[in-house]
Amino acid sequence: MASYLRPIEVSEALAALAAGVVEGRPRVVVAGATDHYPARLGRVVDQEILDLSGLAGLREIREFDGGWWLPAGATWTDLVERPLPPWFDGLKRAARAVGGLQVQNRGTIVGNLCNASPAADGIPNLIALNAVVELASVRGTRRVPAAAFVTGNRQTVRAPDELVTGLFVPDPAVGDGLRAGSTFLKLGARAYLVISIAMVAAVLVRDARGRIISARMAVGACSVVAQRLWVLEAELVGRPLVPGIGNVVRPGHLAELAPIDDVRAPADYRREAAGVLVRRALEELAL
Repeated sequence: MASYLRPIEVSEALAALAAGVVEGRPRVVVAGATDHYPARLGRVVDQEILDLSGLAGLREIREFDGGWWLPAGATWTDLVERPLPPWFDGLKRAARAVGGLQVQNRGTIVGNLCNASPAADGIPNLIALNAVVELASVRGTRRVPAAAFVTGNRQTVRAPDELVTGLFVPDPAVGDGLRAGSTFLKLGARAYLVISIAMVAAVLVRDARGRIISARMAVGACSVVAQRLWVLEAELVGRPLVPGIGNVVRPGHLAELAPIDDVRAPADYRREAAGVLVRRALEELAL
């Protein structure tokens, strides 16, 4: 390791990131570091590390301007323990499936997003929640939809001098008589401590008559980047959210997916599994 910095103020972190770019030694940003260090176990790491775990004020999840703010330091355990509206149920379910308790206590929601693994359990949920990523640098701040933040396997739009300070999750059910619900389902080789073969996150909003007015569904681990099911979402709008809604799902609704063959599952199995999970998610939200 070339150097290690653990600033206590965001301004210090941004200055360090900017200096690293100027010097030609961009800093690697970590928070819980639950993926970064294990992935490099047994190898000499010559990196400039910037550890965010000491930053003040980046831990508290709070209600904010028509939604909720998930700061960069908020861990999966913080999310699970914080009382939140039902539209966070899917993300909370993912939180309980990320590694073991030790990982959940250290790993952060933002870190899961920035790590940008195709099998990251948090990403489909953040896409379905219409989360917005806030990035800061010495040049200023900007916001990017979570759906546009991840661009490929371990690739994001974050510039080397930028820091993701948090996520804003807007209330999906703004209006009289509207109710929002969410869920998350994943398939792996076992129940816990497993990398997903396929997963789906869903956020549905219904009106006072029980009809769907908004549907967002994202499938992960079946493409390089988690994919929204746009055609299915459009067909769900206006339908009553009642048992049997899962029968709407057809193979054509999964056309956006591009699963691969790997050691965990062949592509055809992933696609079939994704369809089953989508149907089950809809049925669960109809109960």
